[in-house]
Amino acid sequence: MKRHRAERGLSQEKLAELASFHRTYVSQLERCVTNITIDGLERLAVALDVDVTDLLRP
Repeated sequence: MKRHRAERGLSQEKLAELASFHRTYVSQLERCVTNITIDGLERLAVALDVDVTDLLRP
């Protein structure tokens, strides 16, 4: 997720805004501190303009 965010020049705050998340939640996801729902994964994929499966790859 962090790689896709960086490739698009998005800050954690901007990605959070696009996906309707709180910035700290995006930070936690990038650090693998918390889990995400399928719905949340889809929201991130839409915000990053990638396929959901792209977010599941290491």
